[in-house]
Amino acid sequence: MGGRPSCAIFDLDGVLLDTEPFYTRASTEVVQKWGKTFDWSLKANMIGRPAIESARYLVAALELPVSPEEYLSLRTATLESLFPTSPECDGARDFCALLAREGLRQAVATSSTRRLYEMKISQHGPWFKDFDVIVTGDDKEVGQGKPAPDIFLLAAARLGAEPADCVVFEDSPAGVQAARAAGMRVVALPDPLLGREKVADADLVVDSFRDLRLTDLWL
Repeated sequence: MGGRPSCAIFDLDGVLLDTEPFYTRASTEVVQKWGKTFDWSLKANMIGRPAIESARYLVAALELPVSPEEYLSLRTATLESLFPTSPECDGARDFCALLAREGLRQAVATSSTRRLYEMKISQHGPWFKDFDVIVTGDDKEVGQGKPAPDIFLLAAARLGAEPADCVVFEDSPAGVQAARAAGMRVVALPDPLLGREKVADADLVVDSFRDLRLTDLWL
C-alpha cells in the first residue's frame, strides 16, 4: 500500500468537530445520578462505536439500573443543547481545503445518525457542503458499525474509489480498526487523554491536522 491517495474519508466527532467533550459531559451527568464515575478507562472502549453499542457497554460496565436505551434517552437533552455549538477541530477546515485544492475527493463517515449529524454541522454548513459524500450510521446500506469496515467501504464505493486509494482520518481505536479492516490507510488524531498507544495500529499518529503535510499521506 502506498502512493498518492485519490480520496480522503473523515470521521466526524473528534476529527472534524470537537464534540467529544459534549459526550463526556452528558455521560458524566447521567452516571452521577447513581454515584458512578465516567472516565477515559470507560470512554476508550466506547468512542467511535455506534451509540447503542457504547450504551450497552457502559450500562454493563457500571451496572447501571437502566437499559441502554434509557441511558441514551437520559443524555439526549444535554447533547442536543450542545451539538449546535460544535466547534471545529484545530486545523480541520484548512486541511480539507488543502486536499480539495490537490484534487482529492472527500467523504464523511460517522457513526452518528443523520439527524444528529445535521445538528452538529449546523454552524458549519458551507464547509460540509464541499464534501462529496456523507455517510451516517443510520444509512440503510451500512451493515455493522465500527470497528467493522462497512461504513468506510460504503463511503469509498460512493466516492468511486478502491479502498487502497483511500486514506481515513480517525480518532478512536474502533475507527482505526475499521479503516484497517477496510484495507485503507489511516491517520489517527487521538485525544491526548486517550493516548497514542490505543491507536498504535494506525499508519500515522499526529496531534492535529496542523502537524500533517501532504507528503505524510503517501503512506
